[in-house]
Amino acid sequence: QVQLVESGGGLVQAGGSLRLSCATSGGTFSSYSMGWFRQAPGNKRNFVAAITWGAGNTYYEDSVKGRFTISRDNAKKSVYLQMNSANPEDTAVYYCASSRNYPPPRSESSYDFWGQGTQVTVSS
Repeated sequence: QVQLVESGGGLVQAGGSLRLSCATSGGTFSSYSMGWFRQAPGNKRNFVAAITWGAGNTYYEDSVKGRFTISRDNAKKSVYLQMNSANPEDTAVYYCASSRNYPPPRSESSYDFWGQGTQVTVSS
């Protein structure tokens, strides 16, 4: 069983930055692909970014490319999402998740374990 705990959410002005963290425990972190998803009110949960367990290859949803950066620290068993140039459309609850699939999937159904989420609000 893998436990994931997100942190770092909050309120940021448009154009600002925020760094989300996801700390994991249990399992073998270095064997999992890790992903970030987000869910805005009234919407389904959508893929944001993912990173592989080996080479650290990264994948992004089109609307965040060039603004968000996913990274991981296997020694700390943590994954991060650096959010730059935030805009109000980024407002959502952000979740991290782990998957044994490679390359990391974009479908939430392919992820095995989830965190509880952290709220990000971008004001205009």
